[in-house]
Amino acid sequence: MAREAFRTKGPRRGIGAVLGAISTLAFVLSCSLAAQPRSTTTSPSLLAVPPRTWAVDAVNNEIPVIEHPGQYLRYRMHVIDAKGDQLRDVIESRDGTVARLIERDGRALTEDEDKWEQQRLNEMIAAPEKYKRHVGGDVSGKKRAVELIRMLPDAMVFEYVPGQPQLPEFPGEQVVLDYKPNPAWHPPSTTSEALTGLQGRVWIDVHTRHMVRMEGDIFQAVNLGWGMLAHIYPGGKVMLEQTPVEGSRWIFSRFNEQITVRALMLKTFREDSHVTTETYTTVQSMPYQEAIKTLLASPLPKIPTVALRQSQQP
Repeated sequence: MAREAFRTKGPRRGIGAVLGAISTLAFVLSCSLAAQPRSTTTSPSLLAVPPRTWAVDAVNNEIPVIEHPGQYLRYRMHVIDAKGDQLRDVIESRDGTVARLIERDGRALTEDEDKWEQQRLNEMIAAPEKYKRHVGGDVSGKKRAVELIRMLPDAMVFEYVPGQPQLPEFPGEQVVLDYKPNPAWHPPSTTSEALTGLQGRVWIDVHTRHMVRMEGDIFQAVNLGWGMLAHIYPGGKVMLEQTPVEGSRWIFSRFNEQITVRALMLKTFREDSHVTTETYTTVQSMPYQEAIKTLLASPLPKIPTVALRQSQQP
């Protein structure tokens, strides 16, 4: 997935893969939004089945969101993190995702910055083996994500939220569930230990049974590998939202993360990132080299997109 592209490297990338896999279904932790859910009672008939039934359906529908076989998109991805404020033009190729930096810190790239970015992408075209290694982490991350997602219905206990508060920005009716760790469940792997410290809330679209939003908190510390691999501190928050695009395809539209981790018993760092995607268009299946050439052939925005959006706000 595209969001794997902004994960960090080294020990931080290892922990980021754990957290990124969890946040793929957003069964982790949350940030509040300015728009608060409206209180609307979900149809009683929808709540007649055990809440776990909705979780199972959402999990089964989430796997195609991760893998999206035969479906490819082009979109803009806006990332704000420790590296700054960056906007990228992204294309999904059949070999993996490629992206071109088109804005930095709310401004157009300088001539030198764009020259460096073009050189980086051209070097990638000339080195297929290097690109294959580059996307190898994405492939592994997707596999870990699918493994964790399939554990969710057993790893968590789900309950219907009283009043069924609806998301005002999403037009369809939703079933709303709270989730918390299942005390009878035992993590089968080091990575899955992360699930034992998470609790939160999930909104599921009634008609498609896709997860629309999931949020929560790290309510207790989590040790991965007895703390030798990582220690995740309590108080962390993550939120993920997804949106339907062309046909049956869904994609993440917003991802916020504030998490503090001590990696390999040596270094403590805080992940604080905010990611949004927009302007989705379907593209044909193409090799990554063609995708890069398409990106390079596209003119950069004359007016910075972020700055333009801010100027249009009342």
